[in-house]
Amino acid sequence: MLRTDEELARLTVGDLRPHDAPVALFDYDPSWPTLFGQEAERIGGALGDAPTAIEHVGSTSVPGLPAKPIIDIVVAVADAADERGYKPALERAGYSLRIREPGWHQHRMFEGRDPAAHVHVFTAGDPEIRRMVAFRDRLRSDAGDRERYAAAKRRLAARRWRHVQHYADAKSGVIEQILSEREHPRR
Repeated sequence: MLRTDEELARLTVGDLRPHDAPVALFDYDPSWPTLFGQEAERIGGALGDAPTAIEHVGSTSVPGLPAKPIIDIVVAVADAADERGYKPALERAGYSLRIREPGWHQHRMFEGRDPAAHVHVFTAGDPEIRRMVAFRDRLRSDAGDRERYAAAKRRLAARRWRHVQHYADAKSGVIEQILSEREHPRR
């Protein structure tokens, strides 16, 4: 389900930036894992012992998958609701808090600019972390699911979207379908 402008505005820190265009996807770039590694080092250096995990997720983490050239990173901390424990350090490292979703897994999303990165902060042990990593691993290991997801992404990306988040929300159906089949394989 696509969120309304009002819902997105409530979750967004700073200005809500309309997109009003199709979403540009790029062929897989083999430098993306290296960029993730650099960002993971920056995040780990900034947070010290605070993160219990730093994972490369999203389409840039799956070889062969087209993607928006934005490195998606999951960071697990002791308590995502306690922003004082990580927000100042991430901001000093060059990341800006853009999304605050206390009603959805206490999710926070920080934006990095060089390279473009989205740092998703969750509480350690949150099931959303396992879900994101499981989806990444499934796409890495199953060419059929990877191609099915790529086809859905291309089809959806070609549409005009008021906000990029609407494109992301529209992909949830195929994501859930692939994850469900992982848990309950067809015979």
